[in-house]
Amino acid sequence: MDNERKIIVKSYVKRYLLITLGCILYPVGVIIFLQAGGLATGGATGISLIINEVTGVPTGILSFIINAPLVLWGWKVFGREFFFSTLYVIGLSAVLMWLADYIFFDWLPASYGLNLLPLTQNRLINAVTGGAIFGFGMGLIFRCGSSSGGTDIPVKILKKKFRHLSTGTITMVTDIIIVACSVFAYDDKLEVLFYTVLSVVVFTLVFDWVLYGGNSAKMVFIISEEEPAARICGRVLKELDAGATYIDAKGAYTGEDKKVLLCVVKPTIYPRLRDIVREEDKKAFMIVSSAKEIYGEGYLPPDSAEI
Repeated sequence: MDNERKIIVKSYVKRYLLITLGCILYPVGVIIFLQAGGLATGGATGISLIINEVTGVPTGILSFIINAPLVLWGWKVFGREFFFSTLYVIGLSAVLMWLADYIFFDWLPASYGLNLLPLTQNRLINAVTGGAIFGFGMGLIFRCGSSSGGTDIPVKILKKKFRHLSTGTITMVTDIIIVACSVFAYDDKLEVLFYTVLSVVVFTLVFDWVLYGGNSAKMVFIISEEEPAARICGRVLKELDAGATYIDAKGAYTGEDKKVLLCVVKPTIYPRLRDIVREEDKKAFMIVSSAKEIYGEGYLPPDSAEI
């Protein structure tokens, strides 16, 4: 029982350490690159940045106000654990955004005359770097089964309904709608709109990579004769430490019995698998495709939540 409890505690601590790292990266991307570069973004954060541009109210405070009612909706739909982890994300990220806003925009310039932001006047760098850091942080938060509140909660609800769409794709659509509103808040409307859309696209790519990249693999069907198939399987099990499944088959044209070997391997291992097949049976027929979500030993637990 003690060992089981230690495993649970270790998993819990690891999860919240990753969430905390995501919360740190989140304001770095938003405040230090996007806001400082005069750009908006999507989601509740984008709404906060737009209102900040018009009113001057700190982004962190606005983010918390917008998120509060939405996280209650999340509690009703996703349960208590989601509510508390999301509340932790909202609280910590709002405080960190407020601190970054205060230190870099108010305290340092007023007290020491140091205007450190923006780090660069190049909006392209701000859009790409800010979107990438923001996306990486949000990807970690989502991967741990939490969210930053705001439009993330409607996105997760839509994901449950439209399961064939990736979370990043749904996020991008909602974000572009919000980003379109930024033309009313910024002076250089078309330029800001262009670079903000670019930051959203970068955010989506990085977000999806963090969320799904660790679970992706190559799914390989190897069609061969029984004897070479046995040799290939033996080497796959021994040299690659990967699993394999035999499927009995019959050639439609020749009528000969065949063996189909089904393997799922990490992209880094796939080139070695291809070499093994070539070495053992040059006539083998291979079908290779990408698999984004894999459940089972070595990958996601079978009962893990859909992301």
